[in-house]
Amino acid sequence: MSDKRVLLALTSNDDLGGVRKTGYYVGEAAHPWREFVDAGFDVDVASIAGGTPPQDGYDDSDEIQRAFLTDKKISTQLADTTRLDEIDPGAYDAVVLVGGHGTMWDFPDSVALAAIGRVIYESGGVVAAVCHGPSGLVNMKLSDGTPLIAGKTVAGFTNEEEAAVGLTDTVPFLLADKLTEQGAKHIPAEPWTEHVEVDGRLVTGQNPQSAVALGRAVVTLLTD
Repeated sequence: MSDKRVLLALTSNDDLGGVRKTGYYVGEAAHPWREFVDAGFDVDVASIAGGTPPQDGYDDSDEIQRAFLTDKKISTQLADTTRLDEIDPGAYDAVVLVGGHGTMWDFPDSVALAAIGRVIYESGGVVAAVCHGPSGLVNMKLSDGTPLIAGKTVAGFTNEEEAAVGLTDTVPFLLADKLTEQGAKHIPAEPWTEHVEVDGRLVTGQNPQSAVALGRAVVTLLTD
């Protein structure tokens, strides 16, 4: 058993711009979770507002997603998640910003999420984000005020993928463009293909297909 601890940060927003309900994308939490658990890491979940976080994209044919939602520890935490502003970031070696369209509304301006990422990163830990999860990186700054992603190579949900799901005009901003505005180099891969960028202790994945590889990259950084 490892002594490493990882926090999965989830959105609390269930409104996709009035179009439909949304939330955190279950597979983007479940697949990294499986990689962490298999590596012997201790994993917790927390959300922006606490309580039961809204779900999106659940696939009950996916054994790993079913295992995540029925795991005794995880299911207990998901029933009433701790708010991110009640989390001690010093207790964790990594934070994963789980995606889902809901994040686009409550991740960017979360002071608590920004603080958790800053403390973990500046303490030598890993900050990771997948799909729309990097929306939580756009306002995340280091102690000197520099954007954490400035000068970093990142992945994230692409403009092409946003157009493909018909939500270009629904989301509050285009994630790839916003990451670039903050000084990051956003690298797009073909839509719906596995793509993860590792830049030091920052790990980012493009889409749901990248969740497993993102989890494995975090494990590698915490075990090498």
